[in-house]
Amino acid sequence: MLQVNELSGGYGSGLIVRGVSFSVKQGELFGILGPNGSGKTTLLNMISGLTKPASGTIVVKEKPILTYAPKELARVVAVLPQMTSSQYAYTVKETVSLGRYAHQTGFFKSWTNEDETAVQEAMNQTGTSLFADKQLSALSGGERQRVFLAQALAQEPEILLLDEPTNHLDLSFQKDLLDLLKQMTSNGLTVISIFHDLNLASLYCDRLLLMKNGAVHTIGTAADIMKEQHIHDVYNTDVQKQPHPEVPKPQMSLLPAPSNVQPVEIGEELLEWHSDYISIRPPVPLKTLSSGVIGAGWGWRSAFVNRHVDKNYNMDNFEEEAANYFHERGFDLNETVGMMTAVKMNDASYRREVRDDVSVFVVATAGVGNAVDVTRPRASWKEKKKPGTINIWVFANGKLSEEAFVQGLMTATEAKAKALADAGVRDPETGTIATGTSTDSMLIAATQRGAYQQFAGSITPLGIAIGCAVYKSVTEALEKSSRRKAML
Repeated sequence: MLQVNELSGGYGSGLIVRGVSFSVKQGELFGILGPNGSGKTTLLNMISGLTKPASGTIVVKEKPILTYAPKELARVVAVLPQMTSSQYAYTVKETVSLGRYAHQTGFFKSWTNEDETAVQEAMNQTGTSLFADKQLSALSGGERQRVFLAQALAQEPEILLLDEPTNHLDLSFQKDLLDLLKQMTSNGLTVISIFHDLNLASLYCDRLLLMKNGAVHTIGTAADIMKEQHIHDVYNTDVQKQPHPEVPKPQMSLLPAPSNVQPVEIGEELLEWHSDYISIRPPVPLKTLSSGVIGAGWGWRSAFVNRHVDKNYNMDNFEEEAANYFHERGFDLNETVGMMTAVKMNDASYRREVRDDVSVFVVATAGVGNAVDVTRPRASWKEKKKPGTINIWVFANGKLSEEAFVQGLMTATEAKAKALADAGVRDPETGTIATGTSTDSMLIAATQRGAYQQFAGSITPLGIAIGCAVYKSVTEALEKSSRRKAML
């Protein structure tokens, strides 16, 4: 649909764009990224025919762009510029109708049913039909942006060029606009757009062009472009790549300049004991990976709660009931990891371990009422829903990589299984050594201050500290629970 070959150009005698080459297929949403002054808008102006290139070629539908007559090109390419005037003395509908100019023929130009249909459809698609009779000057910046997009769509182009189309738009309209553009590409429209927001570009574009100093830095898919080193090279800023939670597209998080923060130690002095729960409220939020009933997954958490429930607790509506319980006791559900156990709180055990430059603090509750050997088949989980008995908190006083978080969970699980094996705990259904209970929970939380820990496997200092602390805590908690049962 579009081919750009060794394109250079600018304004006056200066070159802003230098030797840019790329191609765009029909139906692609192609994004152009780069910092201010990198040549994005100049490149778009040359593709639209507004600026004549100093050298190189632009081919649209296998025809050089310089051979197109203005009206002929306007029937193929429509443009939504970055800045649009608000001084037109036109209504919204009149403004959108100007998009049909390229389709007017003959000396006496007439308005056809086809023109009216195109205008109405463009206004409906962009949500501007609600104020079709309003003066353009009476609209907000975001509303005007949508009107000029409708004007471009009314042109019924095959290629749509946009310069930061989400500029001035509210969050919901940004999403609606990009959803619309993505839908239109599936119908054959080719969209080439400059983006200021890296994450939006990654989320919606099929391919991306990353520019630096007027030249191509990288071309490829979002996975190719959205790499920390690429973004640092072009934007001269530190970022961290994260996966999008719902779709396989990378997202970038800005990293603020490091501040002079003091190390924080999570230990026994922060543990609060209550009749029906234990909790820790650290002085700073902790980066956490958890399987709690509240606050599961990744997050930064400021409270950690392990709650006792009766062994006959009804699990059918446990999430709502647990949320109410923690909320009533003053815990912010957005910042809390909450767990439940049938074990008495007095039977909880904790242990601090230090290895080299890292320390861990582990808290565990453990009973064997629902002991399970995970390697043996059994009745479905729905038939066995009971409150968990083994809950483990692992607090690491250091800065952990994500790899270390996951390895830490593995190491802690291995230590838990070893403690159960050494205690001779068996699955009552199979008679084999149990590996856990039916609804165990675990968390790894790190202060993200202090010495950096890249790994937490079983032979690393952090892994050894986790393994020893979990093993000793679970073993002691099992002994406490066993003694309590023996006294009944």
